[in-house]
Parts: sequence; structure tokens; C-alpha cells
Amino acid sequence: MTQRALDSSGEQTPGPSRPAMIDAGAELDPVHPRDLPPSAHDATGLTTAEVAERVARGEVNDVPVRSSRSVTEIVRANVFTRFNLIIGVLWVIMLFVAPIQDSLFGFVIVANTGIGIIQEWRAKKTLDSLAVIGEAKPTVRRDGKAAEISTHEIVLGDVVELGPGDKVVVDGTVAEADSLEVDESLLTGEADPVLKKPGDPVMSGSFVVAGGGAFTATKVGREAYAAQLAEEASRFTLVHSELRSGISTILKYVTWMMVPTAIGLIISQLVVKDNNFKDSVARTVGGIVPMIPEGLVLLTSVAFAIGVVRLGRKQCLVQELPAIEGLARVDVVCLDKTGTLTEGGMDITEVRPLNGSDEAYVHQVLRSLGSSDPRPNASLQAIIDAYPAGEMSDKGAEAAWAVTDAMPFSSARKYSGAAFTETDGTSSAWLLGAPDVLLPEGDPTLDEIEHLNQQGLRVLLLARVPSGELDAPDAAEGDVPTALVVLEQRLRPDAAETLKYFAQQNVATKVISGDNAVSVGAVAGKLGLAGAENTLDARKMPTDPDDMATAMEQNAVFGRVTPQQKRDMVAALQSRGHTVAMTGDGVNDVLALKDADIGVSMGSGSEATRAVAQIVLLNNSFATLPSVVAEGRRVIGNITRVATLFLTKTVYSVLLAILVVCTQVEYPFLPRHLTLLSTLTIGVPAFFLALAPNKERAQPHFVRRVMRYAIPSGVIAATATFTTYLVARHHYSGPGALEAETSAATLTLFLVSMWVLAIIARPYTWWRIGLVAAMGLGFLIVLVVPWLQDFFALKLVGTTMPWAAVGIAVAAAALLEFSWRLVGRRFGA
Repeated sequence: MTQRALDSSGEQTPGPSRPAMIDAGAELDPVHPRDLPPSAHDATGLTTAEVAERVARGEVNDVPVRSSRSVTEIVRANVFTRFNLIIGVLWVIMLFVAPIQDSLFGFVIVANTGIGIIQEWRAKKTLDSLAVIGEAKPTVRRDGKAAEISTHEIVLGDVVELGPGDKVVVDGTVAEADSLEVDESLLTGEADPVLKKPGDPVMSGSFVVAGGGAFTATKVGREAYAAQLAEEASRFTLVHSELRSGISTILKYVTWMMVPTAIGLIISQLVVKDNNFKDSVARTVGGIVPMIPEGLVLLTSVAFAIGVVRLGRKQCLVQELPAIEGLARVDVVCLDKTGTLTEGGMDITEVRPLNGSDEAYVHQVLRSLGSSDPRPNASLQAIIDAYPAGEMSDKGAEAAWAVTDAMPFSSARKYSGAAFTETDGTSSAWLLGAPDVLLPEGDPTLDEIEHLNQQGLRVLLLARVPSGELDAPDAAEGDVPTALVVLEQRLRPDAAETLKYFAQQNVATKVISGDNAVSVGAVAGKLGLAGAENTLDARKMPTDPDDMATAMEQNAVFGRVTPQQKRDMVAALQSRGHTVAMTGDGVNDVLALKDADIGVSMGSGSEATRAVAQIVLLNNSFATLPSVVAEGRRVIGNITRVATLFLTKTVYSVLLAILVVCTQVEYPFLPRHLTLLSTLTIGVPAFFLALAPNKERAQPHFVRRVMRYAIPSGVIAATATFTTYLVARHHYSGPGALEAETSAATLTLFLVSMWVLAIIARPYTWWRIGLVAAMGLGFLIVLVVPWLQDFFALKLVGTTMPWAAVGIAVAAAALLEFSWRLVGRRFGA
């Protein structure tokens, strides 16, 4: 069947020969369904008693729809990790063989795990509450009434109504069809909609693109396999993002490095060296623990979870967590004009009769078109508001025209229509839609329309057509232009600021619409969109993907775009390496939303768009998008920063262990020393840096970007520290020498680690400078307060060796600066 349209959210008009849909809340005669033939039973739906019977039998749609992990899963995921197991075993050993200060690392892990659980639980509560707000509410007939219920309340045999944009929530069989067209592309991959007739099956996961009707639920709950797939696909997850998969890759490499190094260290400290057993164990553990970047996973989870909570406060539902990260990488945003740049409502500013048409007669045609549709779209609602049914004309009350045929909306043709029997018994058929589609090229009326489009006004053409099949491919041939309907669109007050934000962030904005390109360009121009004058009619768009990509990059506004073209445009941009976000609220946006890297739907959009989008703006505010982008950039940019801190520690810990094994000396540190260093140079500052604002656009290749800085930093830190340690071994002798050597090596490692922190904290702000200074002050306090010296076994002996340690650290800092700048020049920042 060929699709036709008024605009992106138009509806079908049921003719008398077709079963009409029941409006929500409509009263029907109380007839028991069992006493009626099947068709009548479908009209009234199940009774309350029948619903109760089915619920008692378990024939209910009980597939759990969750937006987040359960509390049990959150606890399990945060507690039972590979590294928690390793550290837990080492902690238990240290509790038996060493003072409590050498076991502090274990308490840090307990605190970290607790923080992770609490933050993710907060995110879960936020997501679950938002998911309830954004949940689809299908209309079901029961006891002769049509009412909205939750998806999980549907029972076997329920009659579920369908209209354009509605998602099929359970499997069933069509009971009524009024030009019902269903898109099953999300299940089958077939892009063309399927015309459904009574008796045809419908599958959960598909959605209505045209027409309306109703279906009887035949499979609910876990029997509806497609519903399970949809639930799985939309479930909130903490995995499957470049950031988290990159961290998993790093942790895998760390494990490979850690195991042989730890074995060598154990043999070196416990077998080769004839030292005090407990001290050897403590120093062995001190060498193993810092190899583990235990806080990195925690900070990533916390950063994501806090991001979800922050966005939740702004009524933004993140259906898939990687969407926060993904939108941070976006460099092209494709916007649908209606509902994004403009508000849903429109106002009629003028109706211009053409070819000598009678103005009162035109008004009656528009009134009949409006009253024939039970679920009008924005354009038709404007007509209904201007010409309500039953309105008195100069000639008195107008009798209603009888609808004999109707053509539902579809984005493919840009017009809709209806046929009537007028009050005098004559028949007439009408089309209402895009003038440049209904009128032949070169028609003089198009010049008049072009002038209106340049003012940003929307123009519909009312045309009379010969009686016949409205949905025939040639229905518009021979039409007689009767009137122009001029509509003014309401601009969103926050749209201009949002477009300005994307321009400042170097994110290209493309406006893609089914409306006239010049009209859309004028609207975009009023909002200050850069390049709004570069418009292109999509009917002239090249079909070759490479040529289409070039056209997309050269123009900013596209009009008369079909749903399939929207999908092709997204693919064309992606073929050029762009990361594409697509916004929309109409059913014609679904395919493009699904294929885009990030799909963003308005909360008031169709069920289908909300189902496939990763992000749903429940407050319908386009201005929320910058907040999502900012959250994503904060998360991914800051995690990249702190990952460098953690992995620098891992690199220098592994290298120090290797040097110790090779030189057969005592490991220089006890666990308490590295707990102190990790807390001051990594743990505390990383927490603040991970939650700080960050506006830099996220870059790809997370693992490479982190390791290209972490490896040279770790190598320099380990080399400087071990150099100080060897010098100190030659400088000190006698009782207490090992403690003095450890203190000197600790001083060098702290200063070098602080310089790494100072580099990562750039660009400096007052609080970043304060953070670095506070960490340095903390270490200074440990060195000067006697009981802290004893607690951490840190005491600088003499002046020569401490100043030598400082000098080695200064040389290492200079080398760090050189290496970071070299990496930045060769590989980019």
C-alpha cells in the first residue's frame, strides 16, 4: 500500500465500511462478550471477571521491564571482583603478620566497594522512577471501555488498540484494521511497512506507521519471544562501552604482568633474602598491592552513576548507560524540526482560496477534514482549532458531511485525504498536504508559496481530486488547487541557545525535516543556526552514499526527507567517520534513531521512538541535550585523566618489583608507605578530578591514549625511585638503615607522583591548585608530626640523602615534562 501524509504525526480517518477505533474512555452498551460473535467481542474486550481468571491462571504479561540491575546484582558486581579477591587474601595475611597500619589498604577497598554500591543504588532508584514516567501505556478495551494500562497488566485475550506511532507490546492477531501499516524492521530488517488485515499476526517489537486498528493478544509474558528480546535490548547496563571495555582490556594486561612479577617478588623476598619472615611477607605484599589499579573501576562506576543521577534530576532518562559516553563523542547532531526546534502546536494565520473558490465552502471542507480524524496531528489540530465541528456559519449551522473514504498518514507522500458525501448528496474527494508535491513543477502558485516559506511559514495545499481510490499512486493527478492553508510554527524558546552551544562545541548541526526546505531553513535562520541558508530539497539528494555524504557535509538544512532517506543520511555521515546523534519524536524518525550512534527521543514522542532511543527527554526540552553532552564529556574526559594516574602507579610498581628481583635487594616499601602515597597522589585527587567539569570532546582509542602517557610516567617514576634507593643503600649503614633508605625512596616517589598529578590536573583552576597543594601539605604533615612518623615508619635521616632524593625527583620531573610534550606532539593530546 502506498503511504500518504498530512505531517509527521497524522492519523487515519475511519470510513463507515471499516471498524472504527474506540476513543479512550468511550462508553459502550453493557453486553457480555460471550453472548456476541467474535467481532462484537473484540469491540468490547474482556470483562473484569475474565481478566481476573486469566491473572489467576498466570496468563499475564509478566516479563519484567527493568531499567537497571537489581540490588543483589549491584552488590555482587561490586564485591565479587578479581582484584577484590586478590586484595582480600593479601589483607587477611597482613592482619596476621604485620601491624594494622600495613593493613590500611584493605579498609580502603572496603570503603571503595561501599561507595560504589551506594552510588549505583542511587542511580538505580533514579532510573527506575524515570522509567515508570516514560513507560508506554497501551490502550486496552475492557468492559466496553477503552483505557490506558501498564504493559505488564495485559492478559491473554486482551484487545489492544493501535494508532500511528504505537508500539506493539505483545504478540497477537489483528482484529480490526483501518489501513493499518506496521513496520517490522526492528525484528526482520525489512524496511518497508507491512499492510495488515484482520487475521494477520503482529509481533511485539514492531510499530504502527500508518492507519489504525486493534489486535487480540495471543502470546503474553515470556511466551512472546520478541518481547523478551526488546526487554533485553533496552535493559540498563554498565558494560559494552568503549570506556569500560578499554578498562577491562587494561585490567587483563595488568593481570598478565602482575602474576609472574608477583611470583618473582615472593621468591626474592621469602627465599633468596634471609630476612625476618614477617617483614619479608609485609614487603612482598607491599610490592603486589600497588600493581592493582583497584580504584579505577570504582571511579568509573561512580562517575557514570552520578551522571545518571544528575541527568535524572533534569528529567532525562538514560535507557542505555553508554549513551552518556556516546553523546560526548558526537560531532554531528541531526535534528528533526517539528518537536525539536519548534513546539508541537501550530496556529493558522491565513486561508487563501484559489481559482475563485468560495471561502465558506473551503472552511466547511477543512472543518470536515478535521472532524473526521479522532486523533489529529499538529497540523490538523490547528485546523480543528480554527474551524471546530458544529460551528455556525453565515448560512446557519453546517450539517456534517459523511466520510466515505479516508487515507491515513505516511511520510512517503507528504499528504493525506478524505472523501465525503456532502449535505446535498454530491460526492467530493480532497487531498491536504505539501504544495510542492501536489502541484506540478512550474505552477505559478509555487512562487507565492515560496515567498511564504522564506518567512518560515508552513503552507499546506487543499486540492480537490476526481473521485476514486485516494491511496492510488496517481491520486494527485488532475487535482484542482482550492486553497492554501498558512500555518505559523511556534519556536522553542530554548532552541537558539542550544544550537549556539553545539556551534561553540564544534558539533555540526543538520536539520532534517519532511517540510519544505526553504521554510525549514527560514525557521533555522531565526534561531541563529550557522549555514541555515544552505538548504537542499531531499528529492534532489544523490543516492550514491559517497555523494550523499558530501551533500550532507556541505548543507545544513534538508527538506522533503522521507524516513528511508533519514536513515541513509545517518549512514552516509557515519561512512565519513562522523559520530552521529539523531533526535526525533515522530514515527518517521524511528529507523534513523535506531541506526544513529545515539538516538534521542522526546518524552511526548511516539512509543516506537521512545523504545529505540537510548536517551529520552521526558520534559520534551531540547535544551536538556547540552547537559547530556556535558555529563558525557565530564565522565569520559575525567576517567581518561584518572586512569593515567592509576596506571602510572601500576607501571612503576611492576617495574620496581622487576628491579628488586633482578638486583636481589629488599623491596623498599611496606604496604603502609604505598597506601599513604596512593591516597595522596591518586585516591583522593582522582575522586575530585573524576567528578569535575570537563568540556573537551571525547577522543577515541581510550587504551592507547592512556597507556602512551602512563608507561613513560611509570618508567620514569620507577627509575628515579630505585636510583634513590640504591644511592641510599650505599649512604646508610647499621641499624635502622633500611627504614632510612625506605624514607628517602618514598620521598622521591611521592615528589615524582605529585608531578604526574600536577600535569594531569592541568589546565589549572583555583580548586585544582588547592587540591595539589593540599596533598603536598598532607605528606609534609606526616614527615613532621612524630606520631605520624612512627605510624607510617617514615623518618628522613640527615640532610644529604633527603636533598639527594629531592634532586633526583626534580630531574625526573623535568624528564616527565619532556616526555609528555613529546607524546603530545607525536600523537596529539
